[in-house]
Amino acid sequence: MSLSQVAAFLLIGLGSGALIAGVGLGVVLSYRGGGLINLSAGAIAMLAGFWYWALRTGYLGPTFPAPWAVLLTAVFSVVAGVVFELGIVRPLRRQTPLAKLVATLGVMLGAQAAVVLAFGPAARPQPPVLPDTDLSVFGEVIPLNRFLMAGILLVVTAVLVALYRWSRFGLGTRAAAENEASATLLGLSPNRLSLLNTVLMSLTMGIVGLLAASVVDVDSSTLPLVVVPALAAAMFGRLTSFVTTFVAGMLIGMAESLLTYFSTMSWFPNTGVVGNPIPGVQELMIFIVLVIAMFATAGGIPGRGDVIDRRLPLAPRPIAPGRQLLTWFPLAAFAMWALPSGFREGLITSLIAAIMLLSIVVITGYVGQLSIVQVALGGVAGFTTAHFANNFGIGFPLGAIVGVAFAVILGVISGLPALRVRGVGLAVVTLAAAVAIENFGFASPTWGGGSGGSDLPPPSLFGFNFGPNATFAGLGGVEPSPLFGWFVLIALCLVALFVCNLRRSALGREMLAVRANERAAAASGISIRNVKLVGFAVAAGIAGISGALLGYSYGAIPADSYSTLAALTLIAFGCIAGITSVPGAISASLLCNGGFFAYVLLYWLGLQGSWLDFVGGVLVIATLVYRPDGLVTAVFYPQRKRAQGPRLQGRRVPAGEGDRVGGGVDEAAREAAATS
Repeated sequence: MSLSQVAAFLLIGLGSGALIAGVGLGVVLSYRGGGLINLSAGAIAMLAGFWYWALRTGYLGPTFPAPWAVLLTAVFSVVAGVVFELGIVRPLRRQTPLAKLVATLGVMLGAQAAVVLAFGPAARPQPPVLPDTDLSVFGEVIPLNRFLMAGILLVVTAVLVALYRWSRFGLGTRAAAENEASATLLGLSPNRLSLLNTVLMSLTMGIVGLLAASVVDVDSSTLPLVVVPALAAAMFGRLTSFVTTFVAGMLIGMAESLLTYFSTMSWFPNTGVVGNPIPGVQELMIFIVLVIAMFATAGGIPGRGDVIDRRLPLAPRPIAPGRQLLTWFPLAAFAMWALPSGFREGLITSLIAAIMLLSIVVITGYVGQLSIVQVALGGVAGFTTAHFANNFGIGFPLGAIVGVAFAVILGVISGLPALRVRGVGLAVVTLAAAVAIENFGFASPTWGGGSGGSDLPPPSLFGFNFGPNATFAGLGGVEPSPLFGWFVLIALCLVALFVCNLRRSALGREMLAVRANERAAAASGISIRNVKLVGFAVAAGIAGISGALLGYSYGAIPADSYSTLAALTLIAFGCIAGITSVPGAISASLLCNGGFFAYVLLYWLGLQGSWLDFVGGVLVIATLVYRPDGLVTAVFYPQRKRAQGPRLQGRRVPAGEGDRVGGGVDEAAREAAATS
């Protein structure tokens, strides 16, 4: 290792740093203009990158020269910004910050699915906008485009700083963020200001999408997830400082490049072969950096003076769960035997996803903490179960119990930030945690399955095999066996009954009280810390059960079976159906990737799962606007009326204070405060 090589890799990291900083600027613009944490900033850059690629390669018809392609990409970015403003920001302006965050999640999923449908899943080597030449620095070869990209983003940052500090538009944006009602009285138009900010965000993302080809290939997965390190950079700037966000993004990118260089050293942790480093170190670093940023800035998210109507989604008391079970269990059991093999496999996948969604119902619907790490916790249980079976000969049920226990332990650890960080801040931290666990854990041959996955023997008890390959077959006589399907169905019924009873228990009422108003709950004698940690433990245990069952269903667990994209998709579909109720979770599971409806679309209509993701991304936005309680919740509980708390219209309510105000307290929270 030489100092010149270290300096060279630091300079090479200017490119990835500029990419992270650019997306971070988009996150800051979205928050300053519309008050939302924009998880889709990287996806918007991806759309611009693919649009430019299509124009330059003639994919859409004529081939455009570079100047015209750049100009048309800028026009595309402006149009995308207008659509984003009118379809997301303005309709959800009076919704909670969490609702806005989930809506941007819907945009991210819809954009990824649209790109896959239009251009295919493969990466597209975009014709570079910047010159592809090299420089000699410190005796090392450094691509010139790294310096140019960093310089362009530095200029963009300087322009944004000047615009927001000295122009009438920037001063008006700051005034509306401080007190929207007062800004309106002064003659400022919050709608016009928000539109201009959103268009500026989209145009900045268009620039990032154009420049991204100098660092990465343009595909449907790389650019959207750049938002994770970009969020870390933006959190250091408290979502308001362009300069701090740019500097933090550049430093993160340079640190990633330096880690890439260190990974070639013999002393760097490896998989047993020198030069073959353990994967996911960069993602783990991003998670650590993000946690430091959140704690160093006391939550990292400043207050805003939005005029909002803060109403929490309805968390209804279950109606006769025993009777519902007696009605639906025989039908599902019969379908498990009578359906053809493909439909049976899709139904089993949906039932396993339903258990995972019940985990999200507990942690998000009851406790009010949006956690994106639940699917990753299921993966911890699945891979742990496989390792205990393969390495120690510990099979079912003890191996699965140990796997679930590991998930619970990690779930409680992941819940510790909730004691200080809440709302959208916690969602950001758990998103980074999910990416880190997926890349550092599951992709590692030591902790996860590696590139080849991990084998998991089928479940058996006293020599009786009831796994997917059991001898008893349904109609058609092929796998998976109905025995395994019935086993999963019984597990789902038990978990669903548990979640229903939890909602009606004293602990459930305490959870709902904490969700509605933490200060009021604490004043009534409820331990906020204990309720949150117990909620994370219970939700992690349920997620672990789902993860172990998914492992048994696969037999050989692929490394990407518990991906972050799968977690985001489940949350989106859960919001469509109703993330706060058991019927909503079970209904949403039918829509999951590889689930029952996905197979129906593929078998009867020949439509791949990306169509379901695209429709799901659009539906989650429409649901948050028109039916924030969820479609299934509205159908199953039409007679339940929301108990209205004090209206908040016309009042200045800082973001992140939904747990400190009295609005939106539903009947369950009122009951909890009265009976605790």
